[in-house]
Amino acid sequence: MRITSVDYRISAVFAVAVLLGGCGGEPDAPEASAPAEVAAEQPAAPSNTELLNTVLAAQPEEAQARYPFRNPGATLSFFGIKPGMTVVEALPGGGWYSKILIPYLGADGQLVGVDYAMDMWPLFGGMSEEAIEKRKTWTTTWVEGTREWGEGASVSAFVFGSVDETVSETADAVLMIRALHNLNRFEPQGGFRTQALTDAFDVLKPGGVLGIVQHRAPADASDDWADGSNGYLKQASVIEAVEAVGFELVESSEINANKADVPTEDDFVWRLPPTLGTSRDDETLRAEMTAIGESDRMTLKFRKPAASSGD
Repeated sequence: MRITSVDYRISAVFAVAVLLGGCGGEPDAPEASAPAEVAAEQPAAPSNTELLNTVLAAQPEEAQARYPFRNPGATLSFFGIKPGMTVVEALPGGGWYSKILIPYLGADGQLVGVDYAMDMWPLFGGMSEEAIEKRKTWTTTWVEGTREWGEGASVSAFVFGSVDETVSETADAVLMIRALHNLNRFEPQGGFRTQALTDAFDVLKPGGVLGIVQHRAPADASDDWADGSNGYLKQASVIEAVEAVGFELVESSEINANKADVPTEDDFVWRLPPTLGTSRDDETLRAEMTAIGESDRMTLKFRKPAASSGD
């Protein structure tokens, strides 16, 4: 598998501009000696923000209902995601973000999904041998499934711990959106968090971005509770782990913060929407959890250091 970055071309968005009905100014009047028919001025290409907003507006209502908590437009803009990029998305699952990225990255872009290492799946417990066996074909079945999500970026996939050398330093960005807690949870059993972050570092070009959105534990929570098994991680611990593999923290943002989410050590993140795991049979508690909304989340932008320009 080979993933490459392609510069964004104006022609790629020109077609989108036509579909959106964009138009430029009025053409200048022809001089007397000019041909009788003068071609109309080409419509202006939409900006990245306009294009992203168009893609977001085209998502299903159930996806848009989560925008107030997931803030996809602001999040992707904060991470600097642009059409034509090669973007690696960790644990894309059912494609909530993938369905935005594929049309937004466009025909010149590439989306690369990445799943847990095969050795990690048995650690969850409760999975049948048949279910674990199916994970072995994920890189094929997930890519095939994305064909139902519309046209745009080309799509490929790999799993953590088995990155081919040909993809080294080919990605513009790696996104790990609510993807770190289980990797951290099983770090003692197999170094899965370290492996995933190392893989992210390796596939990025020098200067490439690692964008992390993660359920945030209170700073004073115990390390045992905030190890990822309850969904939450401490922001300081995440920064320390990411910097340990060579990344530099560029900036943090509160765009995905939710001050109403103040978990105790008797809580886990899946009590909140959309799972509502503790209140399915308790209407009063469900209303309480719904009023809190989705989890408080850190949003962190890291960069792989650029290559040295000299000795």
